Amino acid sequence: MREGASIEQGRAVLRDYGLADGAHVEPLGNGLINDTFAVRSPEGDWVLQRVHTVFSPQIHHNIAAVTERLAAEGIPTPRLRPTDDGALWSEHDGRAWRVMTRMQGVTFDAMRSAGQARAAAGALGRFHCALEGLEHDFVGLRAGVHDTPAHLQRLRDAVQQHRDHRLYDDVAPLAEALLAKADTLPNLEHIEARIAHGDPKLNNVMFAGTQGPSAEDALGLIDLDTVAPMPLHLELGDAWRSWCNPKGEDEGQAQFDLDIFEASVAGYRAAGPTLGADERAALLYGVEVIALELAARFLADALNESYFGWNAERFASAGQHNLVRARGQWSLHEASVALRAERARLLGV
Repeated sequence: MREGASIEQGRAVLRDYGLADGAHVEPLGNGLINDTFAVRSPEGDWVLQRVHTVFSPQIHHNIAAVTERLAAEGIPTPRLRPTDDGALWSEHDGRAWRVMTRMQGVTFDAMRSAGQARAAAGALGRFHCALEGLEHDFVGLRAGVHDTPAHLQRLRDAVQQHRDHRLYDDVAPLAEALLAKADTLPNLEHIEARIAHGDPKLNNVMFAGTQGPSAEDALGLIDLDTVAPMPLHLELGDAWRSWCNPKGEDEGQAQFDLDIFEASVAGYRAAGPTLGADERAALLYGVEVIALELAARFLADALNESYFGWNAERFASAGQHNLVRARGQWSLHEASVALRAERARLLGV
């Protein structure tokens, strides 16, 4: 299991921000990558995070630039709190930590209604519109975040290198099927990039409340480590992968909710930027590509057991948890392919 940061470590970091005195610190959320804590202090509520080493500390310059633009456009967004020395992050024991304002609201792990999907897509569309024309040199970006061929090669390597792994006989047949299906997807490398969130899963969308109209009032997006230029079909494909699967990531059999897809398409069209013909056409394949890519990533880590966090209360090992995740994303890919004609009609392509 990935070793998490402790509350005691978090308290030590808060000294760099002048927040240690009188602060209450407790774990927050269930993210797979960063260690996250809620901080209540006399100055207000904050989010404290130990940033995973997969992210360069330099990404905080990207977060600062993007959130400044979002705030100027009136879009709710978390903002970085500088240290007492004016730095955007703090380093302790070789790890980067940050403090951000805590947005008021709630998140959901599964889409509750078509109205909620429409609202989430509207928030994402407003996010994209607000960032059009932003001049910023993005730094510290992870290479090949959605480099599908590279992820597929890592899966091939994992299968080759871990033939003695206890889960090999479960992983290898699925890997063979997945790699064969990847060869049938179109090449979309020519699609232009826009400034994107990079991880628009549902629990990165903040809503006003848990019940009634407030549960369909999407305020904005959180978790901005991945903001970067990206083709829109990958951004929306990742959103649909999360939003349209009511089973979530931790079940081995997914579903694709076409009503949620339809509502999100309508919500994005109403609030998002004007798209070119090639961008619109590429949207049809976005969820197929992303689901297959994530299945490959989970499947490789079922053998490598070195990247994704895992739930020790439900699963005996990281490998077993990631194998279930891989099966779920693979079934979501197959379901989205089966609904390609219906999705094309709703997209108008």
